[in-house]
Amino acid sequence: MPADYYDVLGVPRAASDDEIKRAYRQLARRHHPDVAKDKSAGDARFKEINEAYEVLSDPQKRRMYDRYGHAATSGAASRGAGSGPFSGFGGEGFGDIFDMFFGASQQAQRRPAGPQRGADLRYDIEISLEEAFHGAEHPIVFTHLAACERCAGSGAEPGTLITSCDRCGGSGVMRTSRQTALGSFVTQTTCTKCNGEGVHSQTPCELCRGRGRVERRRTLTVKIPPGVDDGSRIRLSGNGEAGLRGGPPGDLYVYLTVLPHPRFRRDGPDLYVDVPISFPQAALGGTVDVEALDGPVQLTIPAGTQNGVTYRVPGHGMPSVRGAARGTLQVTVHVVVPTKLSRRERELLEQFAEEGGDRIEDRSFFERVKDAFKVE
Repeated sequence: MPADYYDVLGVPRAASDDEIKRAYRQLARRHHPDVAKDKSAGDARFKEINEAYEVLSDPQKRRMYDRYGHAATSGAASRGAGSGPFSGFGGEGFGDIFDMFFGASQQAQRRPAGPQRGADLRYDIEISLEEAFHGAEHPIVFTHLAACERCAGSGAEPGTLITSCDRCGGSGVMRTSRQTALGSFVTQTTCTKCNGEGVHSQTPCELCRGRGRVERRRTLTVKIPPGVDDGSRIRLSGNGEAGLRGGPPGDLYVYLTVLPHPRFRRDGPDLYVDVPISFPQAALGGTVDVEALDGPVQLTIPAGTQNGVTYRVPGHGMPSVRGAARGTLQVTVHVVVPTKLSRRERELLEQFAEEGGDRIEDRSFFERVKDAFKVE
């Protein structure tokens, strides 16, 4: 029995699209074959995760899966006649009846005889905020289906003929008529000899065994432009799966995850950072050096600065991928109270307090609330 797709992704059945996407991304990064210790187990787990996400991320497929289970996605069902809740249909399993109405006739349509474009691929990588700011180059290693070099993608041994399939007559499908309690049904299944191609090579290629494609491991360098955000997608044209019968290859899509930074927070093009200042700096004013992602920035602190005040430094936020103006660096200052004082420092502070330095100029919270509701 296949595992429940919701259990595979670890989400409840009422999970939102965002929750499903977030769970998939976390699992895909953790179980990717390139990082798994057990390659065979990692590959199987990765395929299971992708299969679950493919169904649950599609609203229509998800509705069918919620209603009919795995039979809605694979057409698989129990074949035992006279058993189970659907035994009354003349020995036909639920999956057979479902396929008659929904799946089999569509799934067994003849594949195009001409060139067919290869499938797209997805690759997820994690980058730091510094790499998102400056741009970077990341090497990636992935496995894909490449055109067989021996047969040039035809699937036939060089020098041999490719003829029309004698089992399906070149249609790529096989039709079967069955009598059920609901009447006579004609179902279509993909021809098992030509795999729906309609043609068949008399002598399959020794290297690819007639498939026309072989699995290859490939290394690419991804150029990440400055300013990318979490969830950005980079398209590498022509680097997906090889096409069939001379068709063009698919594309490779690289999805980026920007890791949290220990000091900076990002909100769109703006960066936020907390900077500690001393009590004399807050009271007297001055300048402080703020270490931004593009280097040190000198920030002027006016006299009487209060704790938690935020100052804007335009032009020192994140760059724009589209070439627009840079974002803003938002600097929030925090007045740090010393926990240990020397004798001289204590004497000076006591003298400062005697001169009236311990008074609080700001009115109390309750006085400000009272003024807010005062009737004029």
